[in-house]
Amino acid sequence: MATECEAWLNANPVDADDLSDSFLSGDEDKGTIRRIDNEINGNWISTPTQTSASLQEARLKAKAKRRLRKNSSRDSGRGDSLSDNGDGVRGGHTAPPTSPKSKLLDRKSRLGKGRGLPKKGGAGGKGVWGTPGEVYDVEEVDVKDPNYDEAQENCFYETLVLPLDEEDFEKTVTPIVQEYFEHGDTNEVAEMLRELNLGSMRSGVPMLAVSLALEAKASHRELTSRLLSALCGKVLSQRDVERSFDKLLRELPDLVLDTPAAPQLVGQFIARAVADDILSKSYIESYKGKVDCEHARSALDRAVVLLKMNRGGLRIDNLWGTGGGQRPVNQLIKEVNLLLKEYVLSGDTLEAERCLKELEVPHFHHEFVYEAIVMVLESKGDRTLQMILRLLKFLWKSTVLTADQMRRGFQRIYMDIGEINIDVPCAYLLLEQFVDKSFNVGIIDKRLRDLCPCRGRKRFMSEGDGGHLKMEILY
Repeated sequence: MATECEAWLNANPVDADDLSDSFLSGDEDKGTIRRIDNEINGNWISTPTQTSASLQEARLKAKAKRRLRKNSSRDSGRGDSLSDNGDGVRGGHTAPPTSPKSKLLDRKSRLGKGRGLPKKGGAGGKGVWGTPGEVYDVEEVDVKDPNYDEAQENCFYETLVLPLDEEDFEKTVTPIVQEYFEHGDTNEVAEMLRELNLGSMRSGVPMLAVSLALEAKASHRELTSRLLSALCGKVLSQRDVERSFDKLLRELPDLVLDTPAAPQLVGQFIARAVADDILSKSYIESYKGKVDCEHARSALDRAVVLLKMNRGGLRIDNLWGTGGGQRPVNQLIKEVNLLLKEYVLSGDTLEAERCLKELEVPHFHHEFVYEAIVMVLESKGDRTLQMILRLLKFLWKSTVLTADQMRRGFQRIYMDIGEINIDVPCAYLLLEQFVDKSFNVGIIDKRLRDLCPCRGRKRFMSEGDGGHLKMEILY
């Protein structure tokens, strides 16, 4: 608006006397005073005969003057102003708008130099060593350095591992052996032992492994024998193994307190070590007439007996057996059948439970249930049925047999009853009787009982029956 007023004033010049703010004009210096007859809006009108149009024009001029004065006083401090459409004006030129946010995020040089790339090529900042992928060359030795030592030029630096003492040895090696019982990888154990500075405690590895195996399962003892055979020659020497078994024989009185069968088990370890050639054959003979401890004598006698049986055909390499997960299925089935036959002869449920646990195949207990029911169907008389039912009930209450394994065993019988009936004609009838009694003692539920199959067969009758089909249930 101020620009329009200024343009209008330039197009319509106004007398200086009319725009003067003073009551008196510039003729005061000459001593003459000009008469002013009228005043309108602060402008003195010289002639009373002025028309209304001229009055309106005078008001517009005065208004434009006041606006110019107001704008000039407001913009005098900043040197630029805004036009009516919001554009910035400085010295007649339009300045481009700027954004404070864009300046804060702009990584370009403020001095107008460079190509606008990040500082230091992206390698700057706290804790940054250089650009990604940068490879530093080997620093050359400065012979003029005050700290330069000529004797250090041909030095080789290696990581020094302190030897383990007895306390640290047990804390370090025990987790390694326990983890080995889970994965069974002898190479991993050998690599971990090489990284340790065993020193004088090297002979303590076999003793620690055997001590842990005495309180573990038969499969863990087999793994321990394999570990000793794998470590001998790589990490351990034959002399280290002999020292370890010497210490085991001396500490048998203490081991018996935790493991009553320790003398027999240690004797089996000695026999297995001699068979694997990690102990000399003269090791046992060196103790003849020199043993005063009863437990040590028992262990050595056990080893001698096993070695004599090995010459007669017993395989010492399978002394401890094979773990359940590594055992063939056919072998498991044979052992389950032997277990059941031994139980039917002896009637000892506790011994049957112990033997079933030693198989270490809880995921394969459904085979035990299956073979037990097959034995009932193939037997003659009610004695076998009652004994198997008592055994299943005992194992069910002791939680050795789970509900899932029990159900899977019965379901397998239901599926194979047609083939079993070929060899046992009354298999359906015997199965129904056994299922009903199993439900009464509570080892199966009603749903599993109702799934028991019943045998129905169609057969043609003679011509005297009119050739009709008749249903007959045969057992």
